[in-house]
Amino acid sequence: MEPLDYSIFPEQTVTPATFGQRLGASLLDGLIVGVAGLIVGAVFGSSASFWGGYNPITTVVNGVIGWLYFALQESGNSQATIGKKALGIKVTNMNGGKLTFGQATGRHFAKWISTILLLFGYFMMLWDDKSQTLHDKLAGALVVRA
Repeated sequence: MEPLDYSIFPEQTVTPATFGQRLGASLLDGLIVGVAGLIVGAVFGSSASFWGGYNPITTVVNGVIGWLYFALQESGNSQATIGKKALGIKVTNMNGGKLTFGQATGRHFAKWISTILLLFGYFMMLWDDKSQTLHDKLAGALVVRA
């Protein structure tokens, strides 16, 4: 993908992350959060939730783990989760700086909207001029090559 000259980055050219990079990072991060969820399930004695049972404690704890995993790392100094680091991408605000914890939190929960819309929110990046997904737009974020 060609570097895009964003007017919001007056002194640099930014290359957006590709769909493949973002998908790969998402799969790695999903694996990490999923394993953490299995560990939490074992600690709370609710491995039955893995096999189709429902345990509200595990559901809430796993939700908090996922939220903090993404929000803390994307608003941190590296601006990237483990999966994003592995694929050489990071999340920035619209000025190229770090997201606030609030923006990263909003971006995380806005992914639900992107998902509910039959993944349409994710595919928006394929035709958006800044390669932003719906949740990126709602949070004021860009995903770029590091």
